[in-house]
Amino acid sequence: METELATWHFVAAGIIFAALGALAHVVRAVFNVFPDKISDTPAVNIMVSSDYGWADHLWGTEFDDAGYYRLESLKNLRLSVVFTVFGGLAAMLLVDGAGLGIAALIEAGIDGFVDLFWQRIAEL
Repeated sequence: METELATWHFVAAGIIFAALGALAHVVRAVFNVFPDKISDTPAVNIMVSSDYGWADHLWGTEFDDAGYYRLESLKNLRLSVVFTVFGGLAAMLLVDGAGLGIAALIEAGIDGFVDLFWQRIAEL
């Protein structure tokens, strides 16, 4: 069966991208060994720190007093989720074949869950 791109694929992909954005937020906060923000001067932070960039300065990403990315910040979570969802959906729309590829992955995942469900029912 050939996969066609439908509206529900975009909704499902948006939910998946939102979960990936939340995961990226947690990974950046928890697994960060060195502080992102080294000084109070943005130019120094951008040139010296590998994890601090213009986007962090422009969008106002929140850091704690030691310069680490704040896990408990809802603003950081919102920024991570919004950029991941918009970036993923933009890639689906603008990159040739990306939308169909993601739609095929979504349908394969759903088919896998349905097959697993019926397998578990048969084993009961």
